[in-house]
Amino acid sequence: EVSYGRLVEEPRLEPRSSDPRARALSPKPGRSSITGSRDASRSRPSFLLADLPHRLMGARTVILPPALDCRIVVGRECHCLLLYWFVFFMLSISPVDLSISAGPLQVEIRRKDFTSSGSKKLYFDTHTLVCLLEENGFTTQQAEIIVSALVKIMDANMEVVYKDMVTKMQQEITLQQIMSQIAGVKKDMIILEKSEFSTLRAENEKIKLELQQLKQQVMDEIVKVRSDNKLDFNLEKSRVKELYSLNEKKLLEMRTEVMALHAQQDRALTQTDRKIDTEVAGLKTMLESHKLDNIKYLAGSVFTCLTVALGFYRLWI
Repeated sequence: EVSYGRLVEEPRLEPRSSDPRARALSPKPGRSSITGSRDASRSRPSFLLADLPHRLMGARTVILPPALDCRIVVGRECHCLLLYWFVFFMLSISPVDLSISAGPLQVEIRRKDFTSSGSKKLYFDTHTLVCLLEENGFTTQQAEIIVSALVKIMDANMEVVYKDMVTKMQQEITLQQIMSQIAGVKKDMIILEKSEFSTLRAENEKIKLELQQLKQQVMDEIVKVRSDNKLDFNLEKSRVKELYSLNEKKLLEMRTEVMALHAQQDRALTQTDRKIDTEVAGLKTMLESHKLDNIKYLAGSVFTCLTVALGFYRLWI
């Protein structure tokens, strides 16, 4: 239950005489029925709008906050709210205005609607609604027009709803058709299993044997390739070993030759060192001998110069 305010007790359709709303509803003496219905329509209380769907659909009413001063009907049917607002709109129009707009054409439409709707399914009590509208100041013609309009609206809504739905009979027929199709498919599968599946199995067995033979051939080829690869690998390995041994021998020979060359170079170097030493010693001795000769010559020249100088000195003196 959805509540938008505090719950109130359902007012009675026939209020007490002490209620000012009831006095407003009852026509005053001396007035015509049209004037009384006009005053009643103008001073119609809001509880009648809530009580109308309650009587028709068995709904429960809740009240909004006092500032809005209107009620929402929460019913068991999905079209209860639409019915409530349509009745609210129709009750807001005075019976005099409605009677002016209702003419002979509407009477003919009403007759056609009631004759055509007799075979249709009704979703609420139309007689009760007509009685309630007559009690609230509408004439019988106007009440029947309102009821026929409501029946049309609800039929149109239900047609829209039924577009995406099926009846139980159609569902059972469709189910029987599907089951018959499934049974036919099962029979076809059994026939295929007996006839075509046997050939397929024989072909599968044949293909399996061929696959086994191909697998054996592939395995033999793989073994042969592996043995050839191993043989080639061993041959290459032995050849590489031989080449390695030859290279080792060549390296040893090269090392011996290099060692011999180093020895020869060392011998040549020692011989050249010795020759250089002997030549240097000979040069040193020659320098010493030349030095002594130079000293002798220098001493002789000095003595000769002194003697000459002494001779000139004596002569001078």
